Amino acid sequence: MDDLKIDSDDSSESNKIGDQLKAVRDQLLECEKLASLGQLTAGIVHEIKNPLNFITNFSALSVELVSELKEAVGKFRDLIDTKEYDYLQEIMGDLETNMQKISEHGKRADSIIRGMLLYAHGKSGERVPTDINAMLSEYVSLGYHGMRASDNTFNIKLESNYDPSVGIIEVVPQDIARVFLNLINNACYSTIQKKKLKPENYDPVLFTGTKNLGDRIEIRVRDNGVGVPASVRDKIFNPFFTTKPAGKGTGLGLSISYDIIVNEHHGEIKVETTEGEYAEFIIALPKR
Repeated sequence: MDDLKIDSDDSSESNKIGDQLKAVRDQLLECEKLASLGQLTAGIVHEIKNPLNFITNFSALSVELVSELKEAVGKFRDLIDTKEYDYLQEIMGDLETNMQKISEHGKRADSIIRGMLLYAHGKSGERVPTDINAMLSEYVSLGYHGMRASDNTFNIKLESNYDPSVGIIEVVPQDIARVFLNLINNACYSTIQKKKLKPENYDPVLFTGTKNLGDRIEIRVRDNGVGVPASVRDKIFNPFFTTKPAGKGTGLGLSISYDIIVNEHHGEIKVETTEGEYAEFIIALPKR
């Protein structure tokens, strides 16, 4: 009886395909988790909005009440001891300032919440006039605080240069928000990895900027992290490709970002990078 022979090349190819199928399955499971997380986020955000609206509205009302109180107390100026009157004015001034700060930060939190809702609600495909500078600024803040929430030791210097003449352009806001948040999260992650390699004499920096180029706008997201190795630079926009360890990334963020920018918005996205020094993603979006 002849011995059963298995071609080593066929066996190797079979193992390779098996590994690829396992990787795809794992990535799909991650996608399902992300979809569930998006639904959970939307639900949580809706619940937060109600008490947040209460805080914002009543703090604004309290500012008005303090102003009325100062005016009322002023009518009794001659009947109150000077020191007592000055003390009352100081207290009311502090109270008014505190309420203004609560109202201001409440409005900012509401803006972030609205941005999270856009991100969590999924793709509508509807283009609407959008302030790109404001959106990018909000998602830098959202990405930074998201990183801080998961790791309170994380810190990074935020630098920006937003061209005010960029103005308002029509985009699908929730999809552009996905791109921004993905690039910002990747940038922060890259600096974290570099911090592990260079714990001393390294200051993480995230730069975001915009520029008016006439018929289109340019958006830049740059970090001084580990950069992208030359060997994988042409693969970073491929679906399921990731340099992150298992469980840390789906390999879909940049491919989805590419699809949103290039196929949906007819723009361009590219990366300029030096391994070990920096990575800068450059987006060009048509104004119309």
